[in-house]
Amino acid sequence: MSEKISRLEEGAKEPYYNETGILAGEKHEEYDPTCMPQHSAEPETTMQGTKRGLSARHIQMISLGGAIGTGLFLSSGQNIATAGPAGALIAYCVIGFMVYCIMTCLGEMATFLPVSGSFNHYATRFIDPSLGFALGWNYWFSWAVTIATELSAAATIINWWQPVMSDAAWSAIFLVLIIAINMVGVRIYGELEYWFALIKILIVLVFIIIAICVSTGGLGGEVIGFKYWNDPGAFVGGGEGTISVLLTAGFSFQGTEIVGITAGEAKNPTKTVPRAIRNTFWRIVFFYIVTIFLLGITLPSTNPDLLNNDESAGTAAFTLVFKLAGIEAGAHVINAIILTSVLSAANSALYTCSRTLLGLGHDGNAPAFLSRTNRYGSPWVAVLISSIVGFCCVFASIYSASAAFNWFLSITAVSGFISWWGIAFVHLRFRRAYVHQGRRVEDLPYRAFIYPYSAIFACVLCILIILGQGYTAFTPHFDGVLFVTNYIGIVPAIVCYVVYKLIRRTRIVPLDEVDFDTGRVTRMDMERDEAEEGKVPWYKKIFNFIA
Repeated sequence: MSEKISRLEEGAKEPYYNETGILAGEKHEEYDPTCMPQHSAEPETTMQGTKRGLSARHIQMISLGGAIGTGLFLSSGQNIATAGPAGALIAYCVIGFMVYCIMTCLGEMATFLPVSGSFNHYATRFIDPSLGFALGWNYWFSWAVTIATELSAAATIINWWQPVMSDAAWSAIFLVLIIAINMVGVRIYGELEYWFALIKILIVLVFIIIAICVSTGGLGGEVIGFKYWNDPGAFVGGGEGTISVLLTAGFSFQGTEIVGITAGEAKNPTKTVPRAIRNTFWRIVFFYIVTIFLLGITLPSTNPDLLNNDESAGTAAFTLVFKLAGIEAGAHVINAIILTSVLSAANSALYTCSRTLLGLGHDGNAPAFLSRTNRYGSPWVAVLISSIVGFCCVFASIYSASAAFNWFLSITAVSGFISWWGIAFVHLRFRRAYVHQGRRVEDLPYRAFIYPYSAIFACVLCILIILGQGYTAFTPHFDGVLFVTNYIGIVPAIVCYVVYKLIRRTRIVPLDEVDFDTGRVTRMDMERDEAEEGKVPWYKKIFNFIA
């Protein structure tokens, strides 16, 4: 480690000249690809006014909570009904592996350059400002609409028990709460996400124990085993059913990349971010693969309640397993857990929106005033703008504008996959430029899994999903309206890229001019993180390993 730190520091001090005789990182006078100074920046500059208030346990739980959302609780049963237990399991394994590949790509960049803005900033810096502009605004709009969907869902969930107030009133109350949380600094956000994630983890652990007992006959009075894999069968709908779940399973995983957004506000990113990324694989296996497997052996794919068309907790797959175990209060428990998941998702959505706007403003891809922060380190202007847009979408969904809101959802349906594609694509360019400038890959604080195959696999699969998610418009006959609805989400990103390209006349950043120094980790950063790691008590190290 000490040798790596020494080489890292020497690389920061010694100038590197490329084959043309130009100092690496030096800009031509007519070209400013990133609108940022090409020299080492002060910490407060690279942090863009934010504060490093997220500790190791916050980062661990945020990465955990990002992988466990309402999709796992409400949509998992639908996927089993669509593809069968084996088909759904295969789909989740494929998507889970892709997500892990994407997370390692993001982890390599976020650990080396832990700045706010994450992959949108990296796209501006390593490839083309137009790509950073398109990815950034695509990502921001996706999460702005997510604020609306989660707030609307929270009101519906509460009304499942007993209608007390209108949906708009509940949405307004929850919005005020999450605005207050995001205004007073990242530590409060991290603390709340820690407890929200802990609740979700505990309910999944309880479910796994109960599902094993139900399958083995310990609860419910019947040994199930693999009975439902034989009758009605392991697959439903053949390959088409599995592919269909392959598309929908991806939406359940979206949000795992938030841990990369938090790198700019992590206390010791060279340690906490790699640990969170490395553990992503085991979290995907444990919380998704094991859960889908157990649901598939305890519930037949022909169970009509698996479809959960009304997305009610009373017919959620988790609730059905609890009922098999004789736990009648399971619906109320799951509904409460889903409420915490929705509020956590809304809180994370506003956090992600504000940090994305912060990065866009700092890169020159949005008005500069959006990057203003208050004394707590919160980008308060970005928080307000994002919350206003999100709440406007809420009212569009509540007050007889469901058609317009459905278009918003259609536009953002594939935006998560576009962002994932962007992470993998930018990482390919990052590593290529890094090696081209004569830097040692071994000096990176964290390296991606089986590069370049992981990034290539993620890029190709994301493109296939983006193009294939609207296949229903072509069968059994072509449906023009459905075609537009399914593929309208690709248009905004392309339009943003082309329009920005034409107006600003940007060009691809040459490999020699890619800036690897502004905001990079230094010897002091790595030594400080090593020292802090050494001060952690043994019992916390064990907890971190398990978590």
